[in-house]
Amino acid sequence: MTRDEVRDAGFVVRREVLSDEHVDRSIARTTDFTREFQSMITEYAWGTIWTRPGLDRRSRSLITLMAMIARGHHEEFAMHLKAALRNGVTVEEIKEVILQSAIYCGVPDANTAFRIAQETLGEEINDVRRP
Repeated sequence: MTRDEVRDAGFVVRREVLSDEHVDRSIARTTDFTREFQSMITEYAWGTIWTRPGLDRRSRSLITLMAMIARGHHEEFAMHLKAALRNGVTVEEIKEVILQSAIYCGVPDANTAFRIAQETLGEEINDVRRP
């Protein structure tokens, strides 16, 4: 594939995973200062990694959630929660990832992740509450 084809494939996946609205907002906020960064993440993260056949998008979302918790990337974690749902991850599976993170990343990180998940996925979480 040419570099343009990789970038185009990256835009397709980025839109499918994050949503058209999210990508459109990111593009609208692009400046001369951030243009190369936007191009880089579209080409490399979305066009090179997320398009690889070795893992499906659902698996990539689960891994990404854990990585965001482990590194304390709270804004990215919130964004990838919604992406995970679009990629077929269930709320129950998100809960399990956060519980797993308590052991491997630390209880404070899991506590923060639960708070962010509740704020970000409030309606979806309310749909699975038990009486």
